[in-house]
Amino acid sequence: MSGPMPFKMRLVHLDLKGAPPRVSYFSEIFPLFHALGANGLLIEYEDMFPYEGHLRLLRATHAYSPSEVTEILRLAKLSKLEVVPLVQTFGHMEFVLKHTAFAHLREVAPFPSTLNPHEAESLALVGAMIDQVLELHRGARWVHIGCDEVCHLGEGEASRQWLQQEQNSHAKLCLSHVRAVASHVLARHPGTTPLAWDDMLRDIPQDQLTASGVPQLVEPVLWDYGADLDIHSKVLLMEKYRECGFPRLWAASAFKGATGATQALPHIEHHLRNHVQWLQVAGSGPADMLQGIILTGWQRYDHFSVLCELLPVGIPSLAACLQLLLHGGFAEHVRLRVEHLLGLPSLGTAAAQSQGTSSFPGSDIHALVTQVSLHLRSSVDTLLENRYITGWFSPYHRRRKLIHPVMIQHIQPEVLSLLGRWSALVQQLETALQLAFYPDAVEEWLEENVRPSMQQLQDLLQDLSEAATTGPCPPALAGTPVGTAEGQGSQVG
Repeated sequence: MSGPMPFKMRLVHLDLKGAPPRVSYFSEIFPLFHALGANGLLIEYEDMFPYEGHLRLLRATHAYSPSEVTEILRLAKLSKLEVVPLVQTFGHMEFVLKHTAFAHLREVAPFPSTLNPHEAESLALVGAMIDQVLELHRGARWVHIGCDEVCHLGEGEASRQWLQQEQNSHAKLCLSHVRAVASHVLARHPGTTPLAWDDMLRDIPQDQLTASGVPQLVEPVLWDYGADLDIHSKVLLMEKYRECGFPRLWAASAFKGATGATQALPHIEHHLRNHVQWLQVAGSGPADMLQGIILTGWQRYDHFSVLCELLPVGIPSLAACLQLLLHGGFAEHVRLRVEHLLGLPSLGTAAAQSQGTSSFPGSDIHALVTQVSLHLRSSVDTLLENRYITGWFSPYHRRRKLIHPVMIQHIQPEVLSLLGRWSALVQQLETALQLAFYPDAVEEWLEENVRPSMQQLQDLLQDLSEAATTGPCPPALAGTPVGTAEGQGSQVG
């Protein structure tokens, strides 16, 4: 790449609202982040932060202790990774507003996603959250105050009344809360600059943004995770923000968690294209405005959604994206360097399934999850489409526990064999997951991604066993020839 690296700061996003890793896993993975080219972390603690006092109820079951947060920060510093904490303060407030104690602060009563910006108690709440987080992150140069996807803003009763006044608007409502939160940060924590996701700011007219005072208070993070992002419109947006008075901007890409709420394996090519286009934006936009890029790795789409790609499974994608940013592209020598750094024979999914061929922390999880995701469901579906099962042990037969005794010999060994193979692999995976994650995350991932297929096999064996105990073929089917369909003539058994 000609010219200097356009992104001075390269932050890896840790989304802890789903499958938060144990501190021991961070001790293994942070040095790799540094080796791959990261120099910072955006840590979205959500309910994993050890809130105290009236905020203590926000803690998840396995929330980190204060000493564990301190240890995470120590490990990050050892690997030269500057930590930026993220505290949601407007939208995505489900982990707070789901609690009865704070439900009265919802913008719309039934929905826990958005904070009511009219209540003084709302600002006091998020101010207390920020203060507790920054108390454990003393000296942080930045804090991210979220403010993305503020759904249903303006729909609450207080907002509807406020919006009836002629001079008021949705934009003004949004900006006033962002300004209040950012002002709290700067007043209580001088030297710490607020960052904010930019999606709620994008469509606000330039004169309103300028007049709001927000450009002097926050640094917007322009996020777009698409493989086909519009480079020209991003450059125009950067120009708009510059003219509004924002002195610095950040970009945000994605290395995982952006291609589907149930995605189990990252689409590496999608994420590589996303980063190529961000490099083009950086090369075309206003000079020296971009402070850095945040490589997001979402773990859930929101507090209530399922888990998407686990962090260890996303490491090859992260490695490829970071190295692409450092080298200005993903030429063959860059790909080879990534494979060397990870100890991978290839970035392809075929190589990913081979245990023991890669050496990065969590590579066993990566290999086993790849095998499960690609083959478990399909292998069970293939078995259930076996002609002996579809022809002689259909749902009709299974409900009535009917089977020709000879068919048990054709079906049962195959089911036992498949169940045995997958049970052994799943046991390996469960053991590996338990080393990196807490029990609730392990249980959730296995229940979502493994148990439905395993249950199909176990149910089939149970039905076979019960059918076998009913004795020979019941009278309803007596006298029926046992053979292949359409009179092909070969007798079974």
